Amino acid sequence: MRLLAIAGASLLLSTAALSQQYTDNRVLTSLTGDPVTVTNWYKQSLYDPSDNKIGEVEDVLIEQKDGHIAALIVGVGGFLGIGEKRVAIPFNGVKATKKNNSWYLTTNATKDDLKKAPGFVYDKARTGWVIDDRQR
Repeated sequence: MRLLAIAGASLLLSTAALSQQYTDNRVLTSLTGDPVTVTNWYKQSLYDPSDNKIGEVEDVLIEQKDGHIAALIVGVGGFLGIGEKRVAIPFNGVKATKKNNSWYLTTNATKDDLKKAPGFVYDKARTGWVIDDRQR
């Protein structure tokens, strides 16, 4: 009986803690820092340091554990979608600025860097990007 009482009290305390955590994380009453929308990156052109267009951002990958943006999937090379491959660039490797009232993305990666980089394909079964074994 005592064990049952301890288990019940433990469950009540853990439920109260979970409830409090849930209540605290349901909505924001204000935004802190300098948040921006994902549309500043998604479907935007990406340029190298010499101002050459080297690709277009096709996906923004969010780390499931802590919610930070981990990488951008960028379509590079090819012509009219033929021969194009998708590479992953770390999010902190891309700089976003405003140029002529539009978002302008640059990276230190060059076309040669991207040609050498492994390609990725979207795996619908896993709902995520995986190395493209056809390009090895």
